[in-house]
Amino acid sequence: MSAAVGAALKKIAIYILGDKDKRGKLFVLIGSIAAGFLGLMCLPVAVLSSMGSMEVEPPEIDKSLFNESAIMAGLSSEQQEQITNIQNQGQAIEDAITSAGVRSQTIKAQLIYMSYFEDVQNFNAESYANLFAVAPNDSDLIAAINSTYGLEIDYDEFMRTYTWVMNSTINEYMFSDESTKNCTDLAAWAENAYVSGWGYMNGFIGERNEADRIRYADNAGLMLGYLNYNPEEKAFGSSYNTLIYTEQGSVDSMPEVAGIGLFDGNQHSIYVGNGEVVYSSEAVGYIVKEPVSNGGWSSWCTYEGVDYPQEVTDAIESLKEDSSSEN
Repeated sequence: MSAAVGAALKKIAIYILGDKDKRGKLFVLIGSIAAGFLGLMCLPVAVLSSMGSMEVEPPEIDKSLFNESAIMAGLSSEQQEQITNIQNQGQAIEDAITSAGVRSQTIKAQLIYMSYFEDVQNFNAESYANLFAVAPNDSDLIAAINSTYGLEIDYDEFMRTYTWVMNSTINEYMFSDESTKNCTDLAAWAENAYVSGWGYMNGFIGERNEADRIRYADNAGLMLGYLNYNPEEKAFGSSYNTLIYTEQGSVDSMPEVAGIGLFDGNQHSIYVGNGEVVYSSEAVGYIVKEPVSNGGWSSWCTYEGVDYPQEVTDAIESLKEDSSSEN
């Protein structure tokens, strides 16, 4: 199956699984076109077991059916037209969101559209994407979408669904440069872990726990997960087993660069901009986002394996010069 087909099928899965009223339709569709549909969606059947009391047994799957032509051949002409429209609109939204400079919100934009826009007429992807570009937060975004399109999306309900969808995958749209390990993407990784509702579990680096199908990372594992994750293969490797870091200076000497680490002598956090950090907290049991001033962060640090911009290098050199002059 090509990457393009896989991406299209993933969008269809998000469309169906992202809305509670559509989940039941999924099983009708499975019965009509063969039990391999969920595999084609690129989402494991076990994911569904996390939805309430629903119990799902993984079907016997004929992998020869895992191609777009096979799945489309089993659909009615009306269903084929609907899926083609989903693919086209999903791609249009992805393109518009990318052009608007908020590529990391692609899944959110697609999920909202597929779940709530069935009766919206004269949809324009560019105008829709602009709402995501200018909204300061998700609450204001949902309010703006409701006002613009005459919808009544419940913010809390949508965020629960969105968190569930995001936890089931690693957001492929968050990376600015998949060919390197850089501090910008480390910050995006931390933000995504927070948005996706990852929990804290010792020894985890972002993979899903087979018992409850939730993603977890311990404190160092949040950074190690980024270092070990291969976006092209969509899998975790094992190149980095230990988080190696260098404390560079006190927090008040930290340059304003997202992706820098903060340390309090015991645990690490990632600075994500706007005076906020994200970290995996053993005390509360999940990924936390809070102002830098809330914690006892005593120093800022850099991590082995992560590339930093010249601004960080200059700050380190300046601190070394200051230290030398004092001695």
